[in-house]
Amino acid sequence: MINNVVLVGRLTRDAELRYTGSGIAVASFTVAVERPYTNAQGERETDFINCVAWRKTAEIISNFTRKGSLVGVTGRMQTRNYTNNEGRKVYITEVVCENFQMLEPKSVTEKRAQNDGSSSNAGVSKNYSNNSNDSQNNNQAPKNNTKSNHANFDEDPFESNNDSIDISDDDLPF
Repeated sequence: MINNVVLVGRLTRDAELRYTGSGIAVASFTVAVERPYTNAQGERETDFINCVAWRKTAEIISNFTRKGSLVGVTGRMQTRNYTNNEGRKVYITEVVCENFQMLEPKSVTEKRAQNDGSSSNAGVSKNYSNNSNDSQNNNQAPKNNTKSNHANFDEDPFESNNDSIDISDDDLPF
């Protein structure tokens, strides 16, 4: 039997890290995933998928991601249930995260948080990159961002630079 889930989307909020009574880390988070088609109004709809991660994976997600982070999650679908205070059985379906990847640089997520006015730094490590240039550039204000408050990936990063680009044939993927 196969129970395999692969998601790519953005976190809707910072991961909520808790510990069980026996000290096992568990993180709950929600991933917003756009549907691959448009509705009758020409708009893309979004699914908000609840996820849970355990142990070291939970701690890493909590420490290195934040609201708006683009992540890839692999895991399995799981349904659990409990009886609420009114005596009704409640079913919860969620993805149990077995592995995840951060799909954009830390600097992009931090710039998005600055532009959105988010000041929450809870659970975010500033020193997980070994690139010394990365930590220096994160403190600078974004340049040429007068069009929008969000990162625009359609803009040419070399637009204002008149220098030629030296790329050898060995660097090309084709």
